[in-house]
This record gives sequence, C-alpha cells and structure tokens, in this order.
Amino acid sequence: MAVRGRGLPAGPEPRPTLPSPQPPSAARRSPEPGRALRPPSPPSCGDHKTTAPAPTLASLPATGPGPGPGTGFTPSHRPRPQHWLHSQPPAPAPALASLPATGPGPGGGGTLWRRNARARGAVSVPRRAGPAAMAAVPAERERPRPQEERAGGAKRLRREEPPQEPPERPGDTSREAPAEPGYLALACGLLAGGAPARRSPAPARPAGEPAGDGAGDGDDLLEQLIRDLNEINEVPFFDVQLPYELALKIFQYLGKAELGRCAQVSRTWKILAEDEVLWYRLCQEEGYLLDMSISDHSCWKLALKNCRAREHMLKTNWKNRVGAVSQLHYEPGRVLCDVHCCDGVVMAGYTSGEVRLWDTRTWDYTAPVLAAVPGPGGAGAPPHVSFVRINSSLAVAAHEDGTVSVWSLLLGREPIHHFQHNQRIQALALAPGGAAVATASGFQVRLESPDDRGFWQTPGTFEIQKLVNFLNLVPDVTGSPVAVAAAEDIVYLLKAEDPGRILHSVYGQPVTCLDVAAHEAAFGIKTFGWLLNEPNQILLYNLETNQCVTKVGNSIGDFSCVNLHSSPPNMLVAGNKDRRVRVFDLRRGEAVCSVHGHQLGVCAVQMDEWKMVSGGEEGLVCVWDQRMATKLWEMHARHPVRHVWFNSHSLITANIPEEKNPRGSSITEDDPSLHRKYRGVIYSYEFSVDQLAVDSVLPICRSSYDEVSGYNYNIGLAVPYDSI
Repeated sequence: MAVRGRGLPAGPEPRPTLPSPQPPSAARRSPEPGRALRPPSPPSCGDHKTTAPAPTLASLPATGPGPGPGTGFTPSHRPRPQHWLHSQPPAPAPALASLPATGPGPGGGGTLWRRNARARGAVSVPRRAGPAAMAAVPAERERPRPQEERAGGAKRLRREEPPQEPPERPGDTSREAPAEPGYLALACGLLAGGAPARRSPAPARPAGEPAGDGAGDGDDLLEQLIRDLNEINEVPFFDVQLPYELALKIFQYLGKAELGRCAQVSRTWKILAEDEVLWYRLCQEEGYLLDMSISDHSCWKLALKNCRAREHMLKTNWKNRVGAVSQLHYEPGRVLCDVHCCDGVVMAGYTSGEVRLWDTRTWDYTAPVLAAVPGPGGAGAPPHVSFVRINSSLAVAAHEDGTVSVWSLLLGREPIHHFQHNQRIQALALAPGGAAVATASGFQVRLESPDDRGFWQTPGTFEIQKLVNFLNLVPDVTGSPVAVAAAEDIVYLLKAEDPGRILHSVYGQPVTCLDVAAHEAAFGIKTFGWLLNEPNQILLYNLETNQCVTKVGNSIGDFSCVNLHSSPPNMLVAGNKDRRVRVFDLRRGEAVCSVHGHQLGVCAVQMDEWKMVSGGEEGLVCVWDQRMATKLWEMHARHPVRHVWFNSHSLITANIPEEKNPRGSSITEDDPSLHRKYRGVIYSYEFSVDQLAVDSVLPICRSSYDEVSGYNYNIGLAVPYDSI
C-alpha cells in the first residue's frame, strides 16, 4: 500500500513476497491463463499522479487480491477462517503455466471469471479450451481500459454499479444462473414456472480435489434438493408434535378408506392407521362381531375384511337364489297351528298340543318337545295350541282351553310358569328382549312378569270394552311392562302403574294390523271412502306423547300386515289386500317403493336395508330388491304364509293351514294324504353355503325319485311351474 504524505508524492510500496498457505480451491480463484495481469493503480493525491510498477507474478498473494475486476471473486466469497491457514503447510504461489486449462471445478469461480471477461469484451474461450487455445488469443483484441480503471477507480465502480450482463444470444449454453448460492435459486426458478436450463456436462474433477458445494452444477443442486426434501418428509409428524394417544384420538374419526390412505404415508402413520382399537371400533360401528371383545381377535382389520367379504357373498347368494333349503320334520298326522322365530330358533305348536323347538344355527340335535302341564286328573290329550311366542330367553305357548305355559330356554323342557284363563285366549304377546307376557282373553288383558327374585307375579289386569284383536308389548321398557292392545276400532296403551289409556279411537274405522317399536306404534285402519272420503291408511303414534306423528298410505284395500320393529330407522313396510307390498319413508310421509307380485292378499312382510320378503295368502314367498323394485325370486307352498323371518344368511317361512280339522275325525292320523296336504310346512333357507357348489341352487322339485311308495301329494314343487 502506498504511503501518502502532505506535499510529498506517493511512492510505490514494495509488496511482501512471503509464501502464504494456499487452499485447495485457490486454482478456482486464480485468473484464467492466457490473460495479462494488470496491477491495481495507486490512488491519486492532488494533481500529482504516480504510477506504481507492476508486481511480478511471484509477488502476488496466493489467495488473490480483493474484489477487483478479472479476479474471479464475488462479494459472496468469504476468506477462509484463520485457523485453517495455520493448519496447512505453506505452499509456493503457482506459476502461470501450471494453472489448469479447464478452469476451476464446479465451485463457480471459473464461471464467474468468464462472465466478467465477457462483460469486459474479452474474446470468449470455450469451456474446455486448452492452454494453446488460450495463448492463441491476440492481445490487440483486448478492449483498452478506461482512464478511471487505470487510475484505480475500478473498485469504486464495482461497488456503485452492478456489472452489465451482455444480452443473451441464442445457442449460448455456457451462461449461468444468477449468483444465488445453493439449491434455493433452483427452487425459486421452479416455483416461478421456468424450466431449469440444460447444461453441458461438468468437467471431470481431479482425483485429489474435494467436492464443491454444488453451486454451479444444476444436477448436483437438483439431487441435493431432492435429498433435503426426502429428509423433510421422513420426519414423523406425530413423533415430533403429538403423542401417540392424541394421534390415535384424531385417527378414530377416519373411515376405512381414509385409514388405508394414511397407512401409505409413512411407517409411523402405518402403525397408527392399523391400530387394533381403530379397527375394532369400525367393526362395532358396522354391526359385525358385536358380542366379541377386543382381545378375541389378533387382527381386527382382517376380521372386518372377512366380514365384509362374507356379507358381499351373502348378498350375491340372496339375489341369485343360491343356497340350501330344508324342511322341519315332525310326526305325521299333526297339523301346524302357529309358528314363531327368534334368531334362528323356531318354535311351533300343533293340534296335538305339542310344542317343538328347532335351532337352525347348529342342526346337531333332534328338535326337543317342550313338556306341557298335565291336565286335571291327567285325563285326555292336551288341547290344540293357539299361539306360540319365543325370544332369546323365554318360550310361551297358549292353548285352546286358556292355559298358558312359560319355558326357559336355559333351564330345560319343564315350564317355569303356568297360569289359566277362564275363556279362550284371543291374543298373546312376549316382550322381544325381556321377561314379560301379555294375554288377552275375552274383555280382559293380563300382564305377567317376574320380580327381582324370579317369582312370577301379575303387575296389572285391565278390563277392555271390546274384544281384543291385536296385542303387543313395548320393547326395551325398564320396570313394569307396557302393552298396546287394539280392540276393533280402539287402540289402548296399558301401563301397570295406571289404568288403561285410549291412544286412538275413531268410530267405524277398525284396526286391521298392529306393530310396536320402542317409542312408536303403527297400525292400519279401515275406512269407508263413500262416507268419510278417506282411503285406508297407516297411523304412526308416539307412545310418549300419545300423539299421532304421521299418516301414510293411500290404498283402496285394507292393510293386512305391518312391520315396524325390524325395519330400518324411519322406514316401514306394509302388506295390503290389494296384493301390493309398500315401503314408506316416515320422514316424508310417502311411499318410496310399491311392488306387485302376489295372486292374493299379502299376510306377512319383513325388510332390511336392501331387500324385502313377503308372504301371500296363496302360499307364495317373494324376495324383492327394494332399490330396483323388482322381484328376485319366489318359492311356493300350499298354505298361506303366516310367518316370515330372516337375517343376513337364513330365511324361515311358515305355511299354516286355515283348517285345523280337515275331513272330520274319520281320517286316521297315519293317513299320508292328510299328512302331506293339510299339515302345513316350515322351510329353512340357508344362503351361507358355497356358491360354487353344484347342489347349492335351490331345487325346483324337492321330491326324490327313489321313493318306493308313491302318493298323489308326494311331488313338492319349490316354484309353481306348469309342468315338471
């Protein structure tokens, strides 16, 4: 540095020539070979100007001068830390001929030097040009420097004005991106919508040279960006911010599809999405395996998958009539009187006074006969069975002489309770989920239920003005039982703690059918259109407010059956004597489906979410698709269908004859014609069989061809075809 004094000319100050340590990247910051080195001019002092002699190449510091023109340095380059200088052995300054001809590596120094050289008007040299090509550049083609630059003003101009870039020429692939370090510039360019410029392959890096920071190589920047993004994505979100229990609480609001997508995010999310608690809750919400605890299965996701696959298979079998049909056998000469079913257990009563049970879920034992209470003095056979009812724990049968017997399905065949009416029993009801029995005999309705110690008692007896036609017990009632009775055109609500209350009463509109749910009662009324100008309807009453909620139906025929308790929520199915089956939406108060396929009136109906099963007076059982309003298939028997029950995999139908004593008493009990034609029949259909089995299709003719003896009624058709 020159020393300036007042009134004295500034003389040149000799530079030290001590060797300084040179980092491995010094070759990048050295000027390109083939270009003349110009020393910086000393600053002027007053009017006197003194030019310092040009230093030699050996006298230049190895690290290069400060940020001046043609040095390859940018303001973003910082000197190496001082401790690195002391940790390396001193190295002599490189000679001009020893500099590499290809310029520095991918660190960015050579690229910026070429840019500055083009800005100064230097001759462009190809990137891979050797020393011979560099030396062939004539010196006279160099642009003369301005006076300000020779006088040392280049540093001021560099600080004040940015270097002017020459306009981009087509085909110039050696132009670099702005000097933003790292992959940030590349990311900004990608976000801005521009495609990254295609670059020529980077020069080969010497064997001993360390890898640069990648600021000048687009491929390295892109790979580094991808690596950094992968590192960001691999950070588990819930491990960093949320504990496992709270993350599990969030995941419980997701469905099956959402949990499957979350399991593909990362390993941590997969562990969360496949937690057993989540899939156990999904199984319970969809109605599968309700009676199991979470420890009964090791993989609830697989259990739910199997349940859904089985449900799909069952639905396909229902639609295609794929299954097995069997007939519940009994002794010859016994006419069927009444049938009731609960969860696959069938209870039937006969004219001989016998009461039988079949468990269609197992089929591993003979149907037991429930023992009846012996009559007074043990004289005579027991009378005919009038009604039978069964639930999950009790079985009740009422006989023609007014006797009522109650059996426990868990204790044995002997009755646990018995009581007697003076007259014939007209209606019998059993609570679906409790231990309460209601009977109607004459003008009296009686309620029976056990107390806390198991002793049966009579909590209430009610006197009705008219004969009772229909009787039901309200399910899911705590405490004393509650009954709903229909006596001609009056509907009563009977509670044990208060006298009977009239729920509905319209003179001249008798009740034709009745069904009761937990909080509502639905019954059909028969009207005379020429008097009241109202068609036959179904009324829905709220049992808590005793008010009519809605009226549905607009039919000329009488509603002969209605099902409310086993229908989906806010839905109701009813059968009519006009041979139609109707499904009503109670929220809108209108029919959403109406199908016609019976030859006589409909007397038994049941539905679920997608299908309906109806039985007619002609003995036809029809299976309907509710959404398509079409008949899937039908089965036929001789007598009217009085009872229909089904679940997801089985169907129970009962054809009960109207005549209990056919042809008088002259026909013996072993007459096969009486046995075949008048006895009635109970069929059990199972749809959980293998759909690929040959014998799984329901047969058309159920009679075998190897029977020795033949009668006129041996041929039993499953479908009423014209010819066999």
